[in-house]
Amino acid sequence: MSPNLKGVLLALVGTAMFSTAAALIKLAAAEYPVLQILFIRQAILFLVVSPAIVRGFPDNLRTRRIGLHAMRLTGAFVALVCGFWAVAVLPLTMATVLAFSSVFFTTLLAVPLLGERVHVPRAAAICVGFAGVLAVMRPSPSGIADIQALIPVAGAVGVAFAMVGVRKLSQTESAPTLLAYQAIFVGVLAGLPMPWLWVAPDIDGLILMVAIGLISSLGQWVGVYALRSGEAGLVSSIEYMKLIYATLLGYLLFSEWPDAYTLAGAALIVGAAVFTIHREARRPRAGRPVAAKDTALP
Repeated sequence: MSPNLKGVLLALVGTAMFSTAAALIKLAAAEYPVLQILFIRQAILFLVVSPAIVRGFPDNLRTRRIGLHAMRLTGAFVALVCGFWAVAVLPLTMATVLAFSSVFFTTLLAVPLLGERVHVPRAAAICVGFAGVLAVMRPSPSGIADIQALIPVAGAVGVAFAMVGVRKLSQTESAPTLLAYQAIFVGVLAGLPMPWLWVAPDIDGLILMVAIGLISSLGQWVGVYALRSGEAGLVSSIEYMKLIYATLLGYLLFSEWPDAYTLAGAALIVGAAVFTIHREARRPRAGRPVAAKDTALP
């Protein structure tokens, strides 16, 4: 098996796991607060990665770039909260499609924060991508067709800040340091309101939320190995299989089917994002992080 084929197959498995976790979040959110689901998910992730954290402790928590860590962790927290909230209140396919807009927000933020240039092809891709976002959200003079569609867009902005933070931090911080901060502090943020929000789960609810944590954690590790096996541009493109998985799971579990606006917007967003990813993969960049998945991004 060639490295690229291995990477693609692993990426297909990883995206299927994340899509399954999203469907389970939608089921759990019918009875439990989104922050409680996130807290348990982060607790499971912390247990999974704790051996790596313990091996490097306390060195992996030493840093002189607290401000950048704060920006990155705030972005990751917003991305996770909005991502969970979006699948709870929106059709699974719509939430998934709008989350893809993070590629374009990352490109825009990279200009002032990383000093990157946006050439004409990238600018055109951004415009096409945001046209797709507008198609899904369907704004009109009376407002947005579904105001809750702003939730995954806010999450996409959070992802963009987290990604830009990772790109800057990866030049001086190790992957274990990034992983430790993510696993510990996002869980702490999610846990702060638990005394007021906690709903005691029954056995079925507990199994469901533990399954979300385990599947998400395993999906991240599979994603790491996918990126290490195949070319980044090729493997990253498989991320958009989430749209297919989300459509199937939405139909089978929730009797949802995307309308024409969502499908048209998805075509524009995915096409523009895949173009951007492939173009970036061909362009060498100094100081590029080992792999985004290595830092446990949402």
